[in-house]
Amino acid sequence: MFRASIRPDSVCVFLGLALVFASGIQPGLAAESPPNLVLIISDDQGWTDFGFMGHSVIETPNLDRLARESALFPNAYVPTSLCRASLATLLTGLYGHQHRICCNDPPDGVDRDAMHPFIRQAPALPRLLGEAGYASLQTGKFWEGHFSNAGFTAGMTVKGRHGDDGLVIGRQTMQPIDDFISGQQGKPFFVWYAPMMPHEPHTPPERLLAKYSVGGRNTKLAAYFAMC
Repeated sequence: MFRASIRPDSVCVFLGLALVFASGIQPGLAAESPPNLVLIISDDQGWTDFGFMGHSVIETPNLDRLARESALFPNAYVPTSLCRASLATLLTGLYGHQHRICCNDPPDGVDRDAMHPFIRQAPALPRLLGEAGYASLQTGKFWEGHFSNAGFTAGMTVKGRHGDDGLVIGRQTMQPIDDFISGQQGKPFFVWYAPMMPHEPHTPPERLLAKYSVGGRNTKLAAYFAMC
């Protein structure tokens, strides 16, 4: 799913890319071996800002390879271009008018936990996968309080507004994902990988910033390109 554009006044998200892929599955074994699933969600990324979408500068070789091996939906649009509402749609498969999540934050004087009863009882993807024997890990952006509220069996977000400890994923470390996968020992797994990137703050590695600054490109634009 893709945001239509990046606007300077946008308050948050939406999603640049959501790809689900199977790993480690040999032909003929799909019936016996449930696929491992990874959902990759980019944050505040323009829909053209991938190599496989034809961007003339941004290079995304790993995602390009994945796109070549996948079904691509270039005409898909998000009906609710707001962080929490969009992620709720990904978690549940419901449109905004069905899940009725329409804001990131509660009204003044209302505790944030009062916003989470819906997700606790909704047929969310990690909950449904759990019923099928999957372990699931939440990392990155997540607005629904504790990761278990959506049925994840493990996760990085336990409180806070939109991810707390989970927001280090992709920017500072990938270790929680590596540890989770290595601990499954053959059990099928689902990973929710939703780094807060290329959302601001734009803090790319110096080598990538230098790469995209060639030719005197505006520093802010170069930093955004480098975060993609």
